[in-house]
Amino acid sequence: MREQAAAAPVPAEDLAEAGLRLEIDGPVATITLDRPDKRNAMTFAMWRTLARIGDALPGSVRVVVVRGAGKAFSAGIDLSMFSEGGGPTADPQEGDRFIAELQAGYTWLRRPEIVSIAAVHGYAIGAGFQLALACDLRVLADDAWYCMKEPALGLVPDLTGTKPLVDIVGVNRAIDICLTARRVAAPEAAALGLAERLVPAAGLDDAVADLVAALLQVDADAAVATQRLLREAPGNTLEQQCAAERREQLARLRALRGG
Repeated sequence: MREQAAAAPVPAEDLAEAGLRLEIDGPVATITLDRPDKRNAMTFAMWRTLARIGDALPGSVRVVVVRGAGKAFSAGIDLSMFSEGGGPTADPQEGDRFIAELQAGYTWLRRPEIVSIAAVHGYAIGAGFQLALACDLRVLADDAWYCMKEPALGLVPDLTGTKPLVDIVGVNRAIDICLTARRVAAPEAAALGLAERLVPAAGLDDAVADLVAALLQVDADAAVATQRLLREAPGNTLEQQCAAERREQLARLRALRGG
């Protein structure tokens, strides 16, 4: 399915209109939130176009880097959308469908065929924080911070962020972070597991490049199989996980033997 979608990449004009840039260099795709004058505030068009990028991603891409242009990763929701009458309709089914379309811009970043990396500088607020949480790995500049702003605005985090936040920090800390809408500075974020790499701000680009290079050194098929195993593990018993390991390993051995 991914190979078919790759034949129809997202047109440059659609990306620009949505405030995004997409660069594909062999096995690496870089998505840049490109509304620096708006602090990369996120819109319905941006989320829908992120979903289109996921659908159009060539099968040769192994690593996806998500970053923000300008001074910050993202200021979160562009609130002007709501003042202009945008948002889900009052009809429950239509509203559910509307939000599901926006969530699709985030869910594809968790596919086992790729490793997604959020390169976070400045700040990642609300929807931006959830975008970072949607990625497999987060490289955080040491002067950056997170904030889950939605409850303070009368909303809830609905862009797939609640599960990874709770999975990483636990329910109680997630309540603290969300219901106080406080800033989580880089050192605390790293201590809580909300960043896999904490690096000097001036070294963010180099750190991301080094991480990408290391990921690409690993056998592609083994990486996909290992990701599947790791994603299954939290929901499996030990017996189930042992069986999954056997299944994946036997498949790898058959492939290495040419059969």
